[in-house]
Amino acid sequence: MSHDHSHSHGSEEVSDKALFWSVVINLGLSVFEFAAGAIAGSVALMADALHNTNDAAALLIAYVARKISRKGADRKYTFGYRRAELIGAMIQLTALIMVGLYLVYEGVSRFFDPQPILGKWMMIASAVALVVDLGTVWLLWALSKGSLNVKAAFLHNLTDAAASVAVMAGGAAVYWFSWDWVDPALTLVIAGYILYMSFGLIRKTSRILMEGAPEDLDFDELKTAVQQIDGVADLHHLHIWELDENHRALEAHIALASEDSDRGRVRREIKRLLHDKFGIAHSTLELETPSETNDCPDRNLIPFHK
Repeated sequence: MSHDHSHSHGSEEVSDKALFWSVVINLGLSVFEFAAGAIAGSVALMADALHNTNDAAALLIAYVARKISRKGADRKYTFGYRRAELIGAMIQLTALIMVGLYLVYEGVSRFFDPQPILGKWMMIASAVALVVDLGTVWLLWALSKGSLNVKAAFLHNLTDAAASVAVMAGGAAVYWFSWDWVDPALTLVIAGYILYMSFGLIRKTSRILMEGAPEDLDFDELKTAVQQIDGVADLHHLHIWELDENHRALEAHIALASEDSDRGRVRREIKRLLHDKFGIAHSTLELETPSETNDCPDRNLIPFHK
């Protein structure tokens, strides 16, 4: 047991270092791209720099939120601090949407007010950016599997890598063919992708923060499965939510079939079913005999009572 704990602690330390260095690398890249974009007169390069600045901030938020989320439960936060990462994800996604909207404005403006662009600088800067983006993606890939917060940061850098390839191609088009319109067009493509990815993730994050039921959970299937357990007549006052993306919780009133039902057995079987079939490890069950159920004062006000 102690071996597993130390291994986990070691993994967390490695994860924290990966996030920290990702912040440093992305801040350095942002400064470089801003300078290169100003020299080249490329709004697409400036867009990439702005995106990278946001990524650095996002990674910093991810780093801090990750630290906070490890704190155990206390009297103020009885479920612990695990949702800190979700709040971090929400902050960075909101900022990213603002960046995307700004890039749409800049891209459209450049169509109506074209500026001279140095394609060679675009290619050089985007090539450097691509190397940095892929390095950051590599650092974050393993961490992104179990955290929406880190996944948001990972996706930021993945979109940056794609954007860098696009800007590099755009620089080539400007340099060899003088297609200056490619620069604002690429800006709009980058912005569109940023907005598409961000709105998808913010929807998922909001669902958890609003204590919505897991998307892959069938309410009716769960209710039917519980009612099939011997001794259960019905269940009501049913609430299912996610504490974070890895932990589900449930509370419900269980109406027993008779006054002398075996409460201990029924509770154990329901909890085992919820854990094994529906992935719900934290469940609070209030068992009621028929007389207690009929006397329940708020029975008609209880949600999901059928």
